[in-house]
Amino acid sequence: MSDHKTTGLMSDQLSKSTSIFGIRLWVVVGVCVGAAIVLFLFLISLWLASKRSKKQNSSSHGPKIPIVSKEIQEVKIDTNLETQPDPFPEPEQVTGIERQALLLKPGEESPMGYHGIQIEIGKDHRISYPGSSGESRGGGDQVAMVVPEVSHLGWGHWYTLRELEEATNGFTAENVIGEGGYGIVYHGVLADSTDVAVKNLLNNRGQAEREFKVEVEAIGRVRHKNLVRLLGYCAEGAHRMLVYEYVNNGNLEQWLHGDVGPCSPLSWEIRMNIILGTAKGLTYLHEGLEPKVVHRDIKSSNILLDKQWNSKVSDFGLAKLLGSESNYITTRVMGTFGYVAPEYASTGMLNERSDVYSFGILIMELISGRNPVDYSRPPEEVNLVDWIKKMVTNRNPDGVLDPKLPEKPTSRALKRALLVALRCVDPNAQKRPKMGHVVHMLEADVSPFKDDHRAGKDAGHSNHNGLKDGASGDPSGCDSGQASESR
Repeated sequence: MSDHKTTGLMSDQLSKSTSIFGIRLWVVVGVCVGAAIVLFLFLISLWLASKRSKKQNSSSHGPKIPIVSKEIQEVKIDTNLETQPDPFPEPEQVTGIERQALLLKPGEESPMGYHGIQIEIGKDHRISYPGSSGESRGGGDQVAMVVPEVSHLGWGHWYTLRELEEATNGFTAENVIGEGGYGIVYHGVLADSTDVAVKNLLNNRGQAEREFKVEVEAIGRVRHKNLVRLLGYCAEGAHRMLVYEYVNNGNLEQWLHGDVGPCSPLSWEIRMNIILGTAKGLTYLHEGLEPKVVHRDIKSSNILLDKQWNSKVSDFGLAKLLGSESNYITTRVMGTFGYVAPEYASTGMLNERSDVYSFGILIMELISGRNPVDYSRPPEEVNLVDWIKKMVTNRNPDGVLDPKLPEKPTSRALKRALLVALRCVDPNAQKRPKMGHVVHMLEADVSPFKDDHRAGKDAGHSNHNGLKDGASGDPSGCDSGQASESR
């Protein structure tokens, strides 16, 4: 009986009208329970969506590639060198060495009656790109060529314009991964699902033709793990495009100067690995090829990174070929402000030591996280080389470290990296080490100032001796030596 009474009492209570529009109590309770269930399900859906988003981000195996807020502008300086006329004017006649790099037989002329690029692509198919020497019939911008639908060279692939349009979704802005003075780089996916980077050269007064020629000459057959591989090209009508392997983690400039937060993902170990990989790539260009290749535009934005932070040197549009019989070539000054070697900027005389200077700037940039020239800083800190020399002279090498480094390197490791960098930017080009020696200094536990040049008793030699003492572990020796050099 008590159970029936309790049930009846509960039923009476639930059936009572409430002050909410006279709605019965059980209806109000039901609405509240339903609302609670809906809220719970909504929170569950938010949690699942957040978890799915985190999972997608983690599947990229690393942080998002940052965007660089400001760019170091390229500068091109035309110099009139009266005492040493330019034997390689631009646009240039293809030399015998370059012709060999392009699979040309020495002395061979183009069907158009003047020297130019010729590439054999099979029986009865020859593609000719006009040069600037000799007389051109019908205008210098005309290109006579036979364009098969698909052609293969010994080292690359001939892509049609339609193939590359499909790969890049019609060269849409969403596919742009880089822009420079000479062209726009797009991410593309070929029909066989291969990721590529397509560089569409801007046709500015024949510059596209020249850069196309230079990159084909310089790296058409190059294969090295620290150099971006040129897979193929496209030349239809006025279009000139180069197709590279796709390196999927942006470039060094983005990770050094982009918005990465208060702590950079580039640890000291990663930075030294990037330096070493870049040095090995340059060593191959300078010492593993004949003719040697002078890159002429080594900078952080031209160092691409994969997901394992391995470095690859890219953008050979300004490269020059230097034969073993020549110590240097004289050419107009081109490069990026802050990275150009002083002797090249003042005289136009170019050799591989110019790349060594740019590499030294790159080391300093990696150590400090600063741009080579930064006008937003105090006057005494605008020039990176001068500032680092001053800091080392003042016995404060730790003061040059990037504040975003997750951990500080050992004092010995920092001094060694600084000493290698300072030697690479030696004002006297002849005292700079070759890139092969730089690799040895970075890999082996040897003094960075065990000079491979002849011994001497000049001031520069005594400066190096002072720096050598610092490398052996005596901070005062390092500082005093650098003070001498900075003066």
